[in-house]
Amino acid sequence: MVKLNRQEILNILDGYDKENLTIATLGSHTSLHILKGAKEEGFNTAVVCEKGREIPYQRFKVADEYIIVDKFKDIINSEVQQKLRDMNSIVIPHGSFVAYAGLDSIENDFHVPMFGNRDILRWESDRDLERKLMNESGIRIPNKYKNHLDIDRTVMVKFPGARGGKGYFVASSAKEFDEKIKVMLEREWIEREDIEKAHIEEYVSGCNYCIHYFYSALNDEVEVLGMDSRYESNIDGLVRIPAKDQLEIGLNPSYVITGNHPVVMRESLLPQVFDIGDKLVESAKKFVPPGMNGPFCLQSLCTDDLEIVVFEMSARTDGGSNTFMHASAYSYLLFGEFMSMGRRIAREIKNGVREDRLNLIIT
Repeated sequence: MVKLNRQEILNILDGYDKENLTIATLGSHTSLHILKGAKEEGFNTAVVCEKGREIPYQRFKVADEYIIVDKFKDIINSEVQQKLRDMNSIVIPHGSFVAYAGLDSIENDFHVPMFGNRDILRWESDRDLERKLMNESGIRIPNKYKNHLDIDRTVMVKFPGARGGKGYFVASSAKEFDEKIKVMLEREWIEREDIEKAHIEEYVSGCNYCIHYFYSALNDEVEVLGMDSRYESNIDGLVRIPAKDQLEIGLNPSYVITGNHPVVMRESLLPQVFDIGDKLVESAKKFVPPGMNGPFCLQSLCTDDLEIVVFEMSARTDGGSNTFMHASAYSYLLFGEFMSMGRRIAREIKNGVREDRLNLIIT
């Protein structure tokens, strides 16, 4: 496959009517506030939606145009791409877009201008690349085990891709690892080929904070726009049961994300938050130019030593940004008005058009 040349995308962008741009995305994940935010900034909006799943966008009235497809993956079809280009569309990537369109197609076959950096999406999906970027940034991350036979303490086991926690599990020995792998295979939550790709890392005990950043390439500034924590099934239900009953039930915990709730962090921790975001942005510029362009999220744990440990990153809009479709405590502090992540993206595009610097934020 021949990787898309960025200049080819910029040439398509040059042919757009900049006064009549459309903000488009796949109808899933974080599309409600992406589309709503775009409308608030005066853009036309379009949603590519799987047949039968268009109702939320109709009921909430966030989309001007609908492209209905049989399957989400059809967004990469040439006729769908042409419809998007005909509408002068800039596509906003999110977790479902990456999962359904596929990284190879996004990198090689998706000839539609995208907001952000399409090249960095692979770095969040590949655990080794993700770890390399965070290591080079000097961010504290959990220790990694190369082989499950080396497990000598409690570990968290994860698998590649945007899974929303599906298939993740905790183990404390090689024997327990094997037993839980068997359960995951039986539930069809993982495939056999996933086993050798298992990412085994130190289990860090702490409070969960998913920190939503926005890097403005136009302003060269890292912004903190919000934070959330996750509702995970069935672990959140399991921990509500007394310990003795948990043992009797014998239920295997799972970590499938089913929802999010907004949180704020104690103010004395915010210097760490900004330092971590700044460091990651600078490393990303070096390793994956043009870098961490636009929204990104660092999923972290804060220990009782008040150390923030980052265990995962999203190099695009993260699902937890749904917790501030209007504003978070942090976005309101920064802007003094309702500012969702979707609206912040649209504001950056709007500023890029006004300043004739749209090429800086599109790939």
